[in-house]
Amino acid sequence: MANRTRPTLEKRAKERARQEKRKQKEERRQVAKMNKGGPRPAGEEDPDIAGIVPGPQPSPWGDDEEEDEAAEQP
Repeated sequence: MANRTRPTLEKRAKERARQEKRKQKEERRQVAKMNKGGPRPAGEEDPDIAGIVPGPQPSPWGDDEEEDEAAEQP
């Protein structure tokens, strides 16, 4: 019957390790949440849409220029 204690002790050690890992993970999440930037100050532009103007955008390949030249030549 003495052989049954070993698996129990191993299970307890694993569970303690899991709990410690969860605790560390939660602490990292809290730190990341505190460091996360809030709303940008007024006047600062969103970097994802910087330089974009409303309306049709020019073709990045220059296809529009070729069509305009062909339309001008009768």
